[in-house]
Amino acid sequence: MAKEVLLTTPQVAERLGVTVRRVQALIKAGRLPSQQYGRDHLIKEKDLALVAERKPGRPPKKENIKKDSK
Repeated sequence: MAKEVLLTTPQVAERLGVTVRRVQALIKAGRLPSQQYGRDHLIKEKDLALVAERKPGRPPKKENIKKDSK
């Protein structure tokens, strides 16, 4: 049976190209599952796919989408 690879928040931040605080925010929001070990959070490597595919930046406002579709 293959072992699951666990990553620290700094390791996850480096792989995703974001800050450690952003990783912490994703964990707090429930978008990135983690296991707490003392003060540290450990994230399964396979769970990075849950947040890695999201486009950067804020989505466009609905009013802008309506104007562009005409």
